[in-house]
Amino acid sequence: MTAPTEDEIRAKAFQLWKDAGEPEGQADSFWRQAEDELSRERTELGEPPPGLTDNLPI
Repeated sequence: MTAPTEDEIRAKAFQLWKDAGEPEGQADSFWRQAEDELSRERTELGEPPPGLTDNLPI
């Protein structure tokens, strides 16, 4: 699994912010939430988290 790109995180964070009513001063919170949600979605699709693919048994 590849980590979410900055553009993907930005778009997701923007949507979360819009959905929350555009509150001020919470950009970092929405960024972390977007990063977490995108990573979780990819993990649920069966993709291993970033950094774990190097040590998988063969």
